[in-house]
Formats: sequence, structure tokens, C-alpha cells
Amino acid sequence: MRAASYPREGAARDVLTVGDLATPDPGPGQVRVRIRVSAVNPTDTKTRDGTTSRPFDDVRVPHQDGVGEIDAVGDGVDPSRIGQRVWVWLASPGGHGGDPLAEWGTCAEYTVVPDRQATALPEDAPDDLGACLGVPAMTAYHCLFADGSLAGATVLVTGGAGAVGHYAIELARWAGATVVSTVSGPEKAELARAAGAHHVVNYREGDPAAAILDAAGPVDRVVEVSLAQNLEQDLRVLSDGGRIVSYAATPQDPVLPVRRLMTGNAGLRFVLLYGVRRDVLGDTARAITAAAGHGALSPLPIHRFGLDDVVAAHEAVERGTTGKVVVDVPFR
Repeated sequence: MRAASYPREGAARDVLTVGDLATPDPGPGQVRVRIRVSAVNPTDTKTRDGTTSRPFDDVRVPHQDGVGEIDAVGDGVDPSRIGQRVWVWLASPGGHGGDPLAEWGTCAEYTVVPDRQATALPEDAPDDLGACLGVPAMTAYHCLFADGSLAGATVLVTGGAGAVGHYAIELARWAGATVVSTVSGPEKAELARAAGAHHVVNYREGDPAAAILDAAGPVDRVVEVSLAQNLEQDLRVLSDGGRIVSYAATPQDPVLPVRRLMTGNAGLRFVLLYGVRRDVLGDTARAITAAAGHGALSPLPIHRFGLDDVVAAHEAVERGTTGKVVVDVPFR
């Protein structure tokens, strides 16, 4: 099969190549997926460049997320799944039965994953939506729903034009929340509004905390992309007993005002998708699929690259391209 891979960590242009690798076969409890579209997340570039270093043997096929069709199943898997269109999540690491050294990601003609990590895609959902769902939508889901129902709640999504922010807005709307989002400028404001944010605040203008309170009142949940930068703002707008959920690390750690957090009975929680139990993630994938089936989720703005241009795709993510960078994997 043709696949992108790298034998060591480093810059995309130094280590990423495209060539032929042996086509993997599914083992017990696994499925093989013929990939159509492979999505590139920031975590994929950070793993490749060594920022989030993890050991691996031989070569690593990159990318966690993708969409395609099941073409083979292992022992113990219902053979009726063959031909099913699926979205794949957390394909690398752990593609081969959870082995952390097995690195068969989605940037290849085929990948092998545990049965539950290939989730059936609703018939009306386009491939591009399926490719977008994995890391961003699953992260957004865990930020939003681990603390109970959102019906009637007010949710603040910082960085609403980002991938996680996009799905946090859509999932919160689907759950019956009022959503306010912060962005850095007019173009990103349009993206947040398109995702369904009821109120959008440019955090580079005026007093954003005052603008949030004026637009939506105190917020019950904050989905936070930059805790160190925004903690003061979050505490100003948080309702008594509200929750701040951080899903991204920044070079600077925040200083926590413990007494102020205690006085407001505030909760501070952190989400790292790769540490969540796979059975819990399976439930998450089913919930996200249900939202997609009801038309509640939409693809991010797509930036397409061919398999031979995977280096350029990684560099686009590293430049901070807004939307979703994907690699098309053609059928031969």
C-alpha cells in the first residue's frame, strides 16, 4: 500500500516520505479500513516533530483521524461490517489492539484499528465531516458533557473559529445551551456564527469580559483554549458553581487564584483525549454520530492536499491554518 511515514522525529521536510509499505491485516477484534480522507491535527505534527514524544519501532504512519470503508475484519468482528463507511478515531497510537508501539495511522491507503474505533458514519454525512470528527469533536464533547446536562445553560467557547471550538459550539447548541464565543477578528467571527454561536465577542476590542456579560450574562461552562491568557476573563464571567474546562497546554502555566476559585465554588477541569478510557470514547463516538445524524454537525473549512503533498499539509497545520487540513488518499 502507499503510505506516508517517518522513521524518526523531526521537521516534516526532513523525515516524512511517501512510499510502499506492507498492507496490514486485521487481527482478532480489529477491522481494516480503506482510507479515503486523512485529517491532520496539531497533535499529529507535534508527535512527528517530537514535542509530544512517544516511542515507536521501525516507522510511524501519521494521523489519528480519517474516513473510509471497512474492507476486511478480524476474528470476532461481524463480517456484515465489510463495506461500511466509517470515521476512524485515534488510529495512531494504539491501532493494533491498543499496542502503544504500533503506529498505523490514517495517512495511508489502509489502516487497522480495533472494531470500536471505526464508527459507522450516517448516510447523509459527507466524507469531509467524518474526517473532521475524531480529535476535535471528541475533545469538545468531553469538555462539554462531563459535568452534566447543558439544557438551559450558558456556555462560553474561547477560540470559536478553531477546530475544537467549532464542535464545542455545535454540540452545545445541539444540547440546548446558549453559546457565546470569543474570536480574534471579523473573519473568525463569521466562522463562529456559522457554527451557531448566539453571541460573538472580539477579544481584541474593548473589555471582552464586559461584552460577554452584556451579551449573555454569567456563564455556566467555559471551554478554554488558553487558560493562562484567559483565566482572569473566565473568572469575571463565570457563574457561582460554574466550570472552566481547559483542553490545550501553553508554554506559560497560569497562576491559580485559589481563594477566588473557592469563593465562587468554581470547578477547574482538564481534558486530554488520549487518557480517556476507550470504552468511554466509544460512547462519545456514538453520541457524536447521533448529533451528525441529526444534522447538528458540519465540516470545518477544508484545505485539501494530495498524499504526495503530505509535507505541505503538515506545514500548513504548523502555520496555524484555520479550518481542517486533510490529505486525500486516492483509490488505485
